[in-house]
Parts: sequence; C-alpha cells; structure tokens
Amino acid sequence: MSTLLKLENVHTYIGQYHILQGVSFEAREGEVSVLLGRNGAGKTTTLKTIMGLTPASKGIIKYDDSSIASHATHQIASSGIGYVPEDQGIFGALTVEENLKVAMRKEDDAAKERQEYVLELFPDLKKYWKKDGGHLSGGQKQMLSMARAFVNESKLLLIDEPSKGLAPVVIEKVMEAIIEMKKQTTIILVEQNFMMASKIGDTYTLIDDGETVQSGQMSELIQDEELKRKYLGIG
Repeated sequence: MSTLLKLENVHTYIGQYHILQGVSFEAREGEVSVLLGRNGAGKTTTLKTIMGLTPASKGIIKYDDSSIASHATHQIASSGIGYVPEDQGIFGALTVEENLKVAMRKEDDAAKERQEYVLELFPDLKKYWKKDGGHLSGGQKQMLSMARAFVNESKLLLIDEPSKGLAPVVIEKVMEAIIEMKKQTTIILVEQNFMMASKIGDTYTLIDDGETVQSGQMSELIQDEELKRKYLGIG
C-alpha cells in the first residue's frame, strides 16, 4: 500500500513550550494507524499540527506527495483531511440535522448519498435528527462528531480519543463504525484504550515526551510486553 501521509522530524511549539520534538511516522492508504503514548506525550498536538491548528516549526509533513506543513487549516481540510477533535467540536445549539448540514462542503446528490450512508453508520443520529446537539448523550455527541467529519469524502480521517468517557457498550458501537469507515478512507487514530486500539489498528507509533520512539505493526506490539509496560503502563 502506498503512503498517504508522512511526518518526518516534526517539531511544534505552543507558546514557549516545545511540545513535539521529533515526531516521524507514515500512514498508508486503507489502514488504521494508531498513535499511542501516555497522557501529555504529544499525540493530540500531532493531529493538530497535521491540521495546521498548531503549525510545525520544523520538519516535513507530506500528504498525497505534497507538502502541507505551511498550509492553512481550511486548505488542509479542503484537500481531503477530516478531523474529529477530542472535544468533539459539535454545535450544541444546532440540531443533528443542522450540524451535518453545516459540515457538508457540497449539497449535491453525491453529498446526500453520503449523508444517508453516515446515518446508516450511526442510526442513533437519525433517531434524534431534530434534537439539539447539546442535549445528546456523550456517546451520541461522539457519533455526531465523527459523522460531521465523515459526511464529506475525506481521503484521510484524524480521530482523537473517540472512546474517552464512553460506556463499554458505546465504545463497541464506535469501534464498529471506525472499522466500517476504514473500507472507504485512511484513518489516524489517537486512543488511550489499548484494547480498542489493538483490535482496529494496523500499525502503531509510540510517542513519548513529544518524540517518536518506535513504529511498527500492531500485531508485533500486542506481543511486546516490555514495550507496552515501558511506554503505556500496561502489564
């Protein structure tokens, strides 16, 4: 499979703080690439840097063989990269229908078909179509956030901590949706729940103190008890 996104020695500052200090990894087309590490390791900042929200001060970010390191966020989104932020980023005062309509870049027949597909992925959203986003449950808000990103035809989808704060039964639904999404797009996933990450991830990148320490196949990490203990606190 060809490489869709590549980061090489990426550094990012937030104010005076040097958050990313050498992040490197690749995401191949049709795969789920999982970014793993302890809280504060730099995983969320990595996604924000890809999206241009916290621009890189150094390093290479290539998407579809073109550099996007200096691009504005709206340009990056328009190029086919969707983003599901950790805080979900929905509009609480708008209905589910309105949230999706605002997110759609086009309103043609293809977009309507895409919306129907998204509602098949997340049937709860169809059930609460006219309900304000702010009145949804935590799991429903997460589904709406993912639907907003996926309602456009994204070649690459960045998803930050989709299982955070959710009940196990809802996590299962989110996992099933991501597995289905993978059939149509490439995914970079930040996830603290290793059990979930190990079930849906094809590859992994371990980030510690803002730096990539190791990347490889998820199947290899599952077997590496020492690596999981050292960087994830598992075992």
